[in-house]
Amino acid sequence: MRDITFFYDPISPYAHLAFERLPEALMGHSVAVRYKPVLFAALLKANGQLGPAEIPGKRAWTYRQVAWLGHHHGVRLELPAAHPFNPLALLRLGLATATDDAPGETNRYVTEQLFHHVWHGGFDATDPARLAALQALLQDHMAQREKPWLAPDSEVVKQRLRANTDEALALGLFGVPAMVVDGRIFWGQDALPMLRACLEGDAWFTSGAWEAAAGTPQGVQRR
Repeated sequence: MRDITFFYDPISPYAHLAFERLPEALMGHSVAVRYKPVLFAALLKANGQLGPAEIPGKRAWTYRQVAWLGHHHGVRLELPAAHPFNPLALLRLGLATATDDAPGETNRYVTEQLFHHVWHGGFDATDPARLAALQALLQDHMAQREKPWLAPDSEVVKQRLRANTDEALALGLFGVPAMVVDGRIFWGQDALPMLRACLEGDAWFTSGAWEAAAGTPQGVQRR
């Protein structure tokens, strides 16, 4: 069995699309997926970047493209009432469900609820009443599993998010979704076929092409 770490922030429509299509991409392979929420904005800041929704022309294209991708792949995706938004409350709600044996992870059910909260229905992702309803749902989930629930605003939960984000930066992640397997980073929902090829043992990955691509000299650097 191989381990895949799925780094995500529910603010990302591409992460939502990748999450929904991941089971199909992994079908037939023996893998264990670890879902780790990170603060996408911190990755952008560390790399000196703006998010696609923060660049006027790219913003409109992003929303058009993800709406079409949802339609094309049969994945339900409705834009929230406002985007981007502050996802901290959602990230902390997710990590409030993490267990001691996997303190930085959310299980697939919890991860799904975070994405659906944002990308189903076209609602306000930061609405206090909706967040309270989501918290009640997740607390009930933990009670059924007989697992402890931590307060989302506790220092333990905040530290879990910081640790996940620091781990992502140390690995060289610059965006979400990012799937890491055998030390290789696969970024974006459109990398799912590439990830599957790697799992299937495609000879390209042992040919030296992966390493060679990263060694391409930089011809000019803009400041």
